Amino acid sequence: MIALVDCNNFYASCERVFNPKMEGKPVVVLSNNDGCVIARSNEAKALGIEMGALAFEQEEFFTKNNVAVFSSNYTLYGSLSNRVMKILQEFVAEVEVYSIDEAFLDLSTMKYQDLFQLGQSIREAVKNALGIPVTIGIAPTKTLAKMANRYAKKERRSIGVYVAQEQWQIDELLAYTDVGDIWGVGAMHRRRLLGNKIYKASDLVKVNEEWVRKQMSVVGSRMLNELKGIPSIEWEDAPPPKKGICIARSFGQMLSEKADIEEALANYTSACAAKLRKQKSCTSLMQVFIQTNTHREQDQQYFNSVTVKLPLQTNSTNLLLSYAMKALDIVYRPGYKFKKVGIMVLELVPEGQVQYNLFETENRERNSKLMKSMDGINGSFGKDLVRFAVQGYARRWRLRQERLSPCYTTDINQILSIEG
Repeated sequence: MIALVDCNNFYASCERVFNPKMEGKPVVVLSNNDGCVIARSNEAKALGIEMGALAFEQEEFFTKNNVAVFSSNYTLYGSLSNRVMKILQEFVAEVEVYSIDEAFLDLSTMKYQDLFQLGQSIREAVKNALGIPVTIGIAPTKTLAKMANRYAKKERRSIGVYVAQEQWQIDELLAYTDVGDIWGVGAMHRRRLLGNKIYKASDLVKVNEEWVRKQMSVVGSRMLNELKGIPSIEWEDAPPPKKGICIARSFGQMLSEKADIEEALANYTSACAAKLRKQKSCTSLMQVFIQTNTHREQDQQYFNSVTVKLPLQTNSTNLLLSYAMKALDIVYRPGYKFKKVGIMVLELVPEGQVQYNLFETENRERNSKLMKSMDGINGSFGKDLVRFAVQGYARRWRLRQERLSPCYTTDINQILSIEG
């Protein structure tokens, strides 16, 4: 049996943890640069606030309905997510972190335990320790566990746990779930299935396997097995290494000066390098791009990118910064109002499989020690505490976050203060 633990309205719930006054009130969280709604509490959903609603268009509505609005605080959300996962690991040995707010639990060794009671215990532990509400679906496969979780959210909200262990429970789940709500069914497959009068998961399990394979490839075949209770999606103890890493964010304001854009790109490059080292990978191909705001028709428009083949595979911040700055020299043009710059690193290889060459001049051992020391200090005392000069401190490029809550759990200067 497999459980899927999903934090309810996670970003909104995180904001409520340190603001008890928000309990029972509508809460929304906005995207980067406070652009649009990306998370809603149940109360906000009841008001009819749509996912993706533009914040500037909803200002009057938010004020009129006393909606609490927050900028995205990914530092806080990541910290609380890590704490949720640690609590889950106290109950089960095998935990697969699926996303920032979801995790699969392997319950195969708990054959003689009351799984419903286990789900209730997990739910209470997370709520009591962190104040984050979770919903738990338990079933024989990952796909069925996903469906059980959704069923619990929609039909067992006050209980928060649904166990599909017996065949009649699985049948109930299949009859309840629309094909478009099955994990792995996208818009194209949904239209195809509906066009063939397959409306529910219970209809899909009756379809010939060869037809499913032909129409939905091997992915559909695996999904069909999962719906029949046959585990077909591999368990991932650790997320697979990324094949490419991209960091590109819109600026909080339009930028024209090259120095400001240079600073932004340097910080994005440093973050890319840190991600490479974290997954023990190196890159030999870099792409840098820059663009104006296509929505501002009154401005001159410009977009350009350049791909740089590195002479050696590396994850050293200093080397990647050097090539990124040269790439920016190529694509930057004065006289434009730029909205975004980004960097992508590709052709990743494990750092233990780097191909050396006879003409290499990099002191790999020294760079490795430097990066290890820098990562250690930044990991212990704060992100970007140690940085390269080109990363600067002006930060005119930083995101607009006018409604940002404090980083209660990661910044000692922002710890919640309670006065008696």
